[in-house]
Amino acid sequence: MQRAMQGLDWAMLLGLALVFGSAFFFSQLGLRSFGPLTVAAGRVGIAAVVLTSIALLRGRRFPGDPRILLALLVMGALNNAVPFSLISWGQTRIDSGLAAILNATTPIFTVLLAHLVGDERLSLRRLAGVIFGFAGVAVLIGPAALMRLDPSDLAELGILLAAVCYACAGLWGRQFRQLPTEIAAAGMLIGSSLIMLPASLIFEHPWAVSPSAESVAAIVALALLSTVIAYLLYFRLLVRVGATNLLLVTFLLPVVALALGAAFLSERVQAVDLIGLGSIMTGLAAIDGRVFRWIFGRFRATSPVAAGTSGSLPDSRRS
Repeated sequence: MQRAMQGLDWAMLLGLALVFGSAFFFSQLGLRSFGPLTVAAGRVGIAAVVLTSIALLRGRRFPGDPRILLALLVMGALNNAVPFSLISWGQTRIDSGLAAILNATTPIFTVLLAHLVGDERLSLRRLAGVIFGFAGVAVLIGPAALMRLDPSDLAELGILLAAVCYACAGLWGRQFRQLPTEIAAAGMLIGSSLIMLPASLIFEHPWAVSPSAESVAAIVALALLSTVIAYLLYFRLLVRVGATNLLLVTFLLPVVALALGAAFLSERVQAVDLIGLGSIMTGLAAIDGRVFRWIFGRFRATSPVAAGTSGSLPDSRRS
């Protein structure tokens, strides 16, 4: 059973939302000097070094089984290399806030994939959540995208593909439950670094760039705050409050990204963004279920029929 969230849990959850949500902001700053592959490579490369150091300092040992190492490489591709690259590329064409909203569809794709592979049946409530989620996506992309695709439409589809990768990673990552947290996270980041570093060197030639100090600092912050600290907080909260409560962070990420984008990047929050966000958040609330259970519980508590039924129980017991 999931235990009730305590004050420290809420503080950690808000901290996780801040460091995860700020990734879109830091990526946007890094893209002012570097290409999307280099931004992703810098993020995973620095984070891999730091998390590996933490794991070794704590006395952890990496597994020697080639099958586990190969599985970590696949996890690095699904959870880091491909989605980080797609999101960075997408942010060269759309605002960071919109990217964060589209990225919030990850639980929706997770529910669909879990149903398809037979892990969890798609209930009517969750199906309604999926429909609301995709309705929000349709609002954000717009009907014009059905007629023709321009670069911004392709960027939006790229962010959605990144969300699908995250959903696949969530299912794939279940096999690492027996690995220590630091080893699983560091091994995944080493795998993604092996993919991203050569890709960035081959296709973007980052050594030829004269980067600004702002962009370099942003990539370092992206690695340390939005990756290392974020993963450590994430797994700590997973143990403390469970996966269901941890899903709450998904509701906060777009809000953080929208606020940072509007405050520091001069991004305009449009009405269509808020409408799409509202529809996706409604879908996530349906998938999560706790808001609907609370409303239903309040309705039953205040319903005259329910009250009358509960009032008759003592008499029936006495008879």
